[in-house]
Amino acid sequence: MRAERTPQKTMQPRRTRPTRDTRLSRRARTTAALTTAALLTAGVLTGCDSSSDTQTKGAPAKKRIIPTPVWDRSPDSIAAVGDSITRAFDACVVLSDCPEASWATGTDVQVRSLATRLIGEPTAVAQRAWNYARTGAEVADLPAQMTRAAAQKPELVTVMVGANDACADATTLMTPVEDFRASFTHAMRELRRTAPKTQVYVSSVPDLKRLWSTGKGNPLGRQIWKLGICATMLGDAEDLSAKADQRRALVQERVVAYNAVLKDVCGKDLRCRYDGGAVFEYRFDGDLLSRWDWFHPSKVGQGRLAEIAYRNITAAKPPV
Repeated sequence: MRAERTPQKTMQPRRTRPTRDTRLSRRARTTAALTTAALLTAGVLTGCDSSSDTQTKGAPAKKRIIPTPVWDRSPDSIAAVGDSITRAFDACVVLSDCPEASWATGTDVQVRSLATRLIGEPTAVAQRAWNYARTGAEVADLPAQMTRAAAQKPELVTVMVGANDACADATTLMTPVEDFRASFTHAMRELRRTAPKTQVYVSSVPDLKRLWSTGKGNPLGRQIWKLGICATMLGDAEDLSAKADQRRALVQERVVAYNAVLKDVCGKDLRCRYDGGAVFEYRFDGDLLSRWDWFHPSKVGQGRLAEIAYRNITAAKPPV
């Protein structure tokens, strides 16, 4: 080896100049360290997917994959859950259910229910359609109904609920919106626990204020409403005071909030389709309402509900 030249002005310890092999060894260690750091940064050694954080310069950005909703436009078996509307209350006989006239599962040829339009003849409907709705039911009753519906493993479940939650004896007794959400979410979970592939069609809550506006001019309807039908909206039907208007506005706001919940919860399920507010926006008047209470749909009104549901269920895309 060749010794380094020692400076003349200061005395320093003599150093040994690294050999070629030593220099190569240090260079190799330095290169390895830099390589390891680069790999760690890229996420290779940590097990991370580098494609989510880095991409090759000039390469197109990867699109986020969004699951496509799964929807069969021709289900062959139906279970219905909900309240008196789905039981066709007051559609045939005063103060009585008439399930054969139900918009969802009925067999009445005048109504031409959803089940009739999808499944066919009444005999086939009777074998492949089930109605678990109950007059007077609120959303809190829905999980139990869903459990019964799921046991049949239907290809489709229809839901129409919420009117009774708003139709209380007083506005302070209406179902709180968060309770409504919790019950509907619970009902969907009950269905999915047993029937994960069953489709769900959710109807919006009807516009109760429009029903009041339509029926308040009918003397017979007003007399029936005094028996306690939807007191929050229909009570004191001819009272147009500011206090009455405020009460009806509160009911209307609650119905709108319920529909927002139905849309939101349904929208989180790939096999659920909300009607886009079609029932809420529909003008039920004249012969579409029961001649006994001017509140529930008549047979003709039940037929309109069936039309709305059939159109939305068989559409290529869900309503907006």
